[in-house]
Amino acid sequence: MSLLARLAPHLPYIRRYARALTGDQSTGDHYVRVALEALAAGDRSLDDDLSPRVALYRVFHAIWLSSGAQLEARRDDGVSTGSSAGDDAAQRLLRIAPRSRQAFLLTALEGFTPTEAAQILDCDFGEVERLIADAQAEIDAELATDVLIIEDEPVIAADIEALVRELGHDVTDIAATRGEAVDAVARRTPGLVLADIQLADGSSGIDAVKDILGRMDVPVIFITAFPERLLTGERPEPTFLITKPFQPETVKAAIGQALFFHPRRTRKAA
Repeated sequence: MSLLARLAPHLPYIRRYARALTGDQSTGDHYVRVALEALAAGDRSLDDDLSPRVALYRVFHAIWLSSGAQLEARRDDGVSTGSSAGDDAAQRLLRIAPRSRQAFLLTALEGFTPTEAAQILDCDFGEVERLIADAQAEIDAELATDVLIIEDEPVIAADIEALVRELGHDVTDIAATRGEAVDAVARRTPGLVLADIQLADGSSGIDAVKDILGRMDVPVIFITAFPERLLTGERPEPTFLITKPFQPETVKAAIGQALFFHPRRTRKAA
């Protein structure tokens, strides 16, 4: 198989990554193009011990670092880069320390495992975990918001509440039924919803979320023992789905990613 055929399926994704990393599509495309030209000229080669996608990102990073590693996009040319929500996300990314930004984007945006990210960044697993944690801390500090928890098990609700507060967010309410969730939203608009599916009175967290999304645009994370009830292709198809029993770090990471990438959010009330 030719080099182009091996890499073609991955090019849209590395362009996406390069844009997020540099803050500008043209700058990102420049580094992607230089990496591909180096591969075609034989100056660089893919590591056969790695998957083609991991190997491509590794070459991109080597080229990017050797070419000056320009991160900051120029925003003074008056050219719009897209929606204000997209611009906000890009500016938040550019405020994260460069090395942490790379590890965060590789895992949160591109879906690489920490082990794969370590291979791409040419560092060890422990450093990648530290970099991701540093990025997560910066994100959590900036995106503090009000959180509604929809959960009918008191012990689980208390565990989730503790995680949420540990990240610097406020819990506006804990709802055990669909009706309580709708009432809670009417009283105070949340910036994030954490929802179970099966609720105390037999009502559905899915229906509660549909009610909420009918009133406002808010990121939702489902935390459930019944993921098969959500993965149906019907709305609301969750972007963030955590299966019970959950790991605390998984919930924390999902909260940070949901708030970071959602186009609109409500900051924590003063």
